[in-house]
Amino acid sequence: MEQSIEVNGVEIPQRAIELEAQNHPAENAQDAFGQAAEALVIRELLKGRALELGLAASSDSKGDETAEEALIEALLEQEIKLPRADEAACRRYFEANPEHFVTPTQYEPSHILFSAPADDGDRFKAATLKAEETIKALLKTPGDFARLAHELSDCPSAKEGGSLGQVELGQTVPEFETFMINLEPGQLCPVPVKTHYGVHIIMLDNKMEGRKISFEDASRQIADYLHEASWRQAVSQYVRLLVGQAKIKGFSMDGAASPLVQ
Repeated sequence: MEQSIEVNGVEIPQRAIELEAQNHPAENAQDAFGQAAEALVIRELLKGRALELGLAASSDSKGDETAEEALIEALLEQEIKLPRADEAACRRYFEANPEHFVTPTQYEPSHILFSAPADDGDRFKAATLKAEETIKALLKTPGDFARLAHELSDCPSAKEGGSLGQVELGQTVPEFETFMINLEPGQLCPVPVKTHYGVHIIMLDNKMEGRKISFEDASRQIADYLHEASWRQAVSQYVRLLVGQAKIKGFSMDGAASPLVQ
């Protein structure tokens, strides 16, 4: 049986909801359908309100916007006016969230990779033994790292003596990072590091701790963030108001708080 929704007398057919569901990844089809239905109901409410007010799409709307998106944008621009966060508000946020205003620590690791599939027990064991032998040699002559990387490593970085350049946390696999972050500059990791790429020998060449970002450098970013957060809250409240005034059949909007518009 077809499941359609009606918003202030305008029908949203089931086929439209099914098509919209493709834009809403969810754990199951039912949840995706529900999210799609909510999105289409909200869009219809916003579009209907814009038409009721006699609005037209802004003349400077982006070329990739649909007429409906441009109309909704024009509505929100007219209906929602928010002041920019002042310096005092920005400074309060800055002081309350110091962890957000530090540049990432930069690491400069080098490695030697003995490539082996994790599910190939024999090859992985052989790669581990080779890494252990190479570590023993490097503990005696650490200055040979670049030469051995060039000769032995299965990574393209071999031509750079194993150097991976500057990296931040999140740019390498977790197993690699667990050992890397505990090394001091110039230190060789004394054990092989196993990842899904194979077995690594790691040396940390350098480490540059993150530095604190000044309020002056962060103030504009903070103001933009606070404005965006306030805007989304205001739009959510506006949608709640429209839902409360609307006649919606075939779908419950209880708890609908986040409008799916940009």
